[in-house]
Amino acid sequence: MRVVHYLNQFFGGIGGEDRADTPPGTHSGPVGPGVALQRLLGTEAEIVGTVVCGDGRFADSADETMRDVVALVESLAPDVLVAGPAFGAGRYGLACARVCLEVERRLGCPAVTGMHVGNAAVELHGHDVLMVPTAASAVGMNDALARMARLALKRGRGEPLGPAAIEGYLPRGRRMNASAGGSASVRATAMLLARLRGTPFATEVALPRYDVVVPPAPLADIAHARLALVSECGAVPPGNPDRLEWVRASKWLSYPLPPDRGLMPGEVEVAHGGYDVTNALADPNRLLPVDALRQLEREGLIGGLLSRYYVTCGNHGILESMARYAREIAVDLRAQHVDGVLLVAT
Repeated sequence: MRVVHYLNQFFGGIGGEDRADTPPGTHSGPVGPGVALQRLLGTEAEIVGTVVCGDGRFADSADETMRDVVALVESLAPDVLVAGPAFGAGRYGLACARVCLEVERRLGCPAVTGMHVGNAAVELHGHDVLMVPTAASAVGMNDALARMARLALKRGRGEPLGPAAIEGYLPRGRRMNASAGGSASVRATAMLLARLRGTPFATEVALPRYDVVVPPAPLADIAHARLALVSECGAVPPGNPDRLEWVRASKWLSYPLPPDRGLMPGEVEVAHGGYDVTNALADPNRLLPVDALRQLEREGLIGGLLSRYYVTCGNHGILESMARYAREIAVDLRAQHVDGVLLVAT
């Protein structure tokens, strides 16, 4: 089995931050942690080459660098790609995840990487990339490489992966059908009895844990309150200049509103999958009720409307990301002396 290993400039033995601008290049055989990885792979697989790229180079020109990295990987004709592990290093983690993602998409080559669960790449690409959980630093190198080697061999052989808890990778939010002994009622009863007895059991459907949000107090004097519009509807200026993603948005944005009227057709487009935008494009005020708020403003029923609105895309939004966007938007709203928010949705 032919294996290609991706490393950054530090683990590739080139240098530290002073060499972070190193362009993509290849080395024959294993390099750095790849030597230990080769031992773990045994005689079943050979690291035929190592692709090394500086973290800064990747971060500063991701698209161009990605093309070069994929071309180098392709030239080595791998059966499987191993990237990292990146541990808690943010730029390195993002590079490893992107390389795995693009190699699988463009070359059809299976890939595996490893990083700490707190790495930003887990949140951004964890649904699409096979990732092994690691320690936060290279102290956990041996354990990380052992897990990655086992999964690399399995992927290279084309074997199906079992559940994350059994195989040792980070959950990707996928559910797969499997044959289970006994009917659902029998299994559920067995779990209930185990819980009553205080013996171990594992649920088949893990429920998500949501934060408890305490409702704020009502506005005491809305006639003198400054309000702001915040939405996950995906309404952006024509051409989507900031490239808001239509699914699993990686950002929130803010755009100006007309100062004395509602929105007109053609003033926004919608970067959001999952709902019919026909009526929204015909009358953008269905998404952002600027016309109604301007009327309330003229009548003195509200103190005023902030001159900008805040927007992201809620389609398949990652809860951790959305919570972070909310905190960041809230900081900006406080700086704008906003008294209340209208959270208008689709």
